[in-house]
Amino acid sequence: MLNKQVYGVIVRPIVTEKTSALKAEANKIVFEVQKTANKIDVKTAVEKLFDVKVTDVSTMIMRGKDKRVGKSFGRRSNWKKAIVTLKAGTDLDIFGTAGVDAAPEATEG
Repeated sequence: MLNKQVYGVIVRPIVTEKTSALKAEANKIVFEVQKTANKIDVKTAVEKLFDVKVTDVSTMIMRGKDKRVGKSFGRRSNWKKAIVTLKAGTDLDIFGTAGVDAAPEATEG
């Protein structure tokens, strides 16, 4: 897979309370991916981009919701979600905050 294709597969990480709990309990990370991407593409992209070992990938199509503003109706587009299971003992720091303190020390002054 070409580098351009690797970077194009993953659109963004999905960070919610539910996905944070999933990461803590089952070592699973959730991403929004391209609708045309398959499980092999997602696995290859995650392994190359984040240098981790992937054991399983589940994908699903999330159907767009009907929305209404006043008299006009619209529809959000469909998108694809991938749940990636990492090998036991590995960790993926999506935002690069592994070495950063959660709360900086307060300075006196």
